[in-house]
Amino acid sequence: MRVTRNRLSTNSARTPLGLSRRQVRYVGAATAALVLGGGGLAYASTDVFGENQVGTEYAKGIQISSDQIIKPIGDRLVTNDGKYMGSTVSPDGRYLAATSTDRSVVLQIIDLSTYKVVWRVGKAADANQKLSDATVGQEGPTYSPDGKVLWLPQANGLTRFPVNDNGSLGTPTTVPLAKVGTTSALPGQSAYSADGSTLYVAVNGQNKVVALDPTSGAVKQTWTVGTAPREIAVVGSKLYVSNEGGRPAKPVETTINSYGTNVPADPVLATSTTGTVSVIDTANPSGAVSSIDVGLHPTAMLASGRALFVANTNSDTVSVIDTGKDQVVQTINTQPGPSSKVGYEPTGIALTKDGRLLVTLGRANAVAVYRFAGRSQEPLSQIGLLPTDYYPADIAIAGGKVVVTNTRGIDARGPAVTINAGPNTNPATGHGTHSTTGSFTRFTLPSDKDIAKLTRTVFEQNGWNKNDVRQAAGAKAAPVPVPKRIGDPSTIKHVFLLVKENRTYDQVYGDDTRGHGDASLAQFGRVVTPNQHALAKQFGLYDNLYDIGTNSAEGHNWLMQGDNPEYTESSAGEYIRSYDTEDDVLGHQRTGFLWTSAQAAGKTARNFGEFTQFETKPAGATWQKYYCAAKSVSEGGDPAQLTDPAIKQDTQSPIPSLNAITNHEYPKFDTDIPDTYRTEIWKQDFKKNGPANFNMFWLSSDHTGGTPDPRAQVADGDVAVGKIVDTISHSKYWKDSAIFVVEDDSQNGVDHVDGHRAPVQIISPWAKHGAVDHTYYSQITVGRTIQQILGAQPLNQKLAAATPMFGAFQAKPDYTPFTALPNEVPLTEGVPTPPACGADTLGTTGAAAAKVTANSARESVVPAAQRGVAAQWKAWSTKQRFTGNAAVADYANPEQMNRYTWYETHHWSTPYPGDKAIYGPTQLPGAYIPSNDNE
Repeated sequence: MRVTRNRLSTNSARTPLGLSRRQVRYVGAATAALVLGGGGLAYASTDVFGENQVGTEYAKGIQISSDQIIKPIGDRLVTNDGKYMGSTVSPDGRYLAATSTDRSVVLQIIDLSTYKVVWRVGKAADANQKLSDATVGQEGPTYSPDGKVLWLPQANGLTRFPVNDNGSLGTPTTVPLAKVGTTSALPGQSAYSADGSTLYVAVNGQNKVVALDPTSGAVKQTWTVGTAPREIAVVGSKLYVSNEGGRPAKPVETTINSYGTNVPADPVLATSTTGTVSVIDTANPSGAVSSIDVGLHPTAMLASGRALFVANTNSDTVSVIDTGKDQVVQTINTQPGPSSKVGYEPTGIALTKDGRLLVTLGRANAVAVYRFAGRSQEPLSQIGLLPTDYYPADIAIAGGKVVVTNTRGIDARGPAVTINAGPNTNPATGHGTHSTTGSFTRFTLPSDKDIAKLTRTVFEQNGWNKNDVRQAAGAKAAPVPVPKRIGDPSTIKHVFLLVKENRTYDQVYGDDTRGHGDASLAQFGRVVTPNQHALAKQFGLYDNLYDIGTNSAEGHNWLMQGDNPEYTESSAGEYIRSYDTEDDVLGHQRTGFLWTSAQAAGKTARNFGEFTQFETKPAGATWQKYYCAAKSVSEGGDPAQLTDPAIKQDTQSPIPSLNAITNHEYPKFDTDIPDTYRTEIWKQDFKKNGPANFNMFWLSSDHTGGTPDPRAQVADGDVAVGKIVDTISHSKYWKDSAIFVVEDDSQNGVDHVDGHRAPVQIISPWAKHGAVDHTYYSQITVGRTIQQILGAQPLNQKLAAATPMFGAFQAKPDYTPFTALPNEVPLTEGVPTPPACGADTLGTTGAAAAKVTANSARESVVPAAQRGVAAQWKAWSTKQRFTGNAAVADYANPEQMNRYTWYETHHWSTPYPGDKAIYGPTQLPGAYIPSNDNE
């Protein structure tokens, strides 16, 4: 492994920060507070990010995609082997072991004396040690008391490694934990008994704790605890277990599912309502388990004397339990932002010898510091905040220094990725959301006085200000498109949010010379997306907006909640409890969703597929049938054919407030249902009922993976957007409407600026027509703008700090409507069996029409030499949930999906670019391949 030692530049205005393959950077970050003028905050809100580009290092730090700048104190060690899930320090303080995911490495060992990665375990081609199971649990590994054994939590058990004197690991042994039916074990944290004779494991997926013989791996005893146990603290003969899902449900309670368990839930917001710590007295032969109520989603714990500190991640508090009384004796608020008490996500706890309690705030990129006198009932006093890297998850004291494990490091600035987008496009290489990094920051804890100064730095980096959320003053204000104060009138009464799938800015708009694009990366440029290009010219081009999530599981959370809760962040190593959290109550923040905030403000909402989970699709309902029904209706045919029993959908949500406003005939995510069909379903509802104040759509053709080839599916999504805008802009509602078109994430494309940069359209008479806007925006900015228009309160501190997109709107409306353009790529391109209504030749003539016919009747014969591998991929594709009642967005692994698309569209005749051969789905060199549970 190559290591470079550099210093973080503090005077360079724009130094791009990227990592070459298998390169690690060791960086010293400034330890002094930023200079602030006038005794006030230098930043007022996130509008101070100006035209910053993600991934660029400025004097204030590195701009990241989540409306934040990062510049931690101390020394920074960045790795490019994925996101860190959890970590632990060896008993002698010499090594730190960390689990990771998303880059084919599951376990890394860092020598803290040299501050280098010395051992890497996983599927990566250059890993020091290969391991076939690429899953990792929500918590970090565990060292034995003598440091000679390391336990790695995985989906269905633990892997035990001997530890060598130099930190490297010996031959592993698998210790399985049996499934219960189809329910995996999903072990959380494990902990040794005081005498080292027993290893206690929180079995997160099965709501129990097991005692293992650490030598044989045999289960000695089992206890049933609360829902989704995460961590274990050993205090004498007692075990304390944090239960993220709280207590079991009572018979008459409202509940919502989490991995097969009914969890007590709010009947409107669909959020969990309890959090508990189970207490197990291992000396009691009866095996009785008691329970202590704490805040929501308890995760990290730390015992010191009679005090047990519990991080209530979704309550943004820390409970202090007196272990002599087994009672909560005080609760510490960890809510520094002045405009919101929600969304800081305490995730890790440590305690220094001089009595300073350290709590990582994952969503604030900070460590909160408190003074602890050593007695559980004596109130703690807050000292201040320290800046970290992106999403600090764990914290420890080693060698007299504080070591912070940052899940997302410096954002997605690792090795470039290559994306193939199918026929008639060229493979593109650049930044992608899966270019994930992780980092460690290490520092000597500053004095209390310096910590107070650094607190202001954390405020600046998050854009916090006491005036972020201004309420209506009561006096009648003149209506404007985006009011300055929440509750003041807007000229916009109807907001439409269209959520598409997976594209980067360059992938769509790289060929628009007005913006900061790279035409060579425009795999779905103007020919494929004529409507989106025309909309950008009429209503404005925005070339500096970022999606935050790595994938759909995160992206829809950011859009609907203004956050990706810790539960989803820490589930990324397995994605077995859930992927999308639409049907998992533990993935919902306590304040609800965008639509519930609109409803709380007295506005109406209507949903067309977004954030829904369940689909009932008739057997034999093919893409071709949906295509023909939509085509016929769009040409004046009977709308009743849209809901013919042979194709009629029934889409449902387990979230009561969402299900109540959902059009159940509108299909949820399913790549074998064209967006043009979804559009026709919506148009019937629009004609009959008109719009709500807030209208949500999920358009999934952009995802690709369905029956047509990728170009045709992206073209289908473009036609759908054009027709929706055409319909609204020619209606009586146009004068007071605004349409936002966004991507859920940008993971299936690359971009020359950053993989998180994504296309967005803001379409309205009130939108600033023809503008080219380079302002830094994000999905959070879009959410805050929608809330500001509707008079809705921000759901959390991220939305509260975000500056609405005031500059994207104009005071004088332009009521010119938009007329949809015909597609230039046939929507049946690549369809192996032409639909009964015929191949699409719209927009094509002569030789082009002949090419359409040829493409539509795609050669289906696989060369004899490749029939075996093609059969493997066919079997793989049936498990990827592209379509049907269990369809899930982005379920397929990106490395596999790229090869599958390439092989299909090149008739199994040539290897994927950069590969030496045509590989089977389990043979990809260096790629992270999900386990059977994930497939």
